[in-house]
Amino acid sequence: MTSATKNGVMGGLMGFLMSFLMNYFLLPFPHSPIANAIGNGLSGLLSGFMGGFIGVLIHSKTAKAQ
Repeated sequence: MTSATKNGVMGGLMGFLMSFLMNYFLLPFPHSPIANAIGNGLSGLLSGFMGGFIGVLIHSKTAKAQ
């Protein structure tokens, strides 16, 4: 359980970082509600993917080491 928690936290931090970078540099402050919704959707999609992907990579690396 502690391994899953560590991997989940690491994946969540990577997802947060990717979402922050995308919102700060790629998606400027929206001018309309629909642009805001699209930006939030894209950011959530990318950060969720990165979080899950990093979590799986860390899990496979630690499982292989054991």
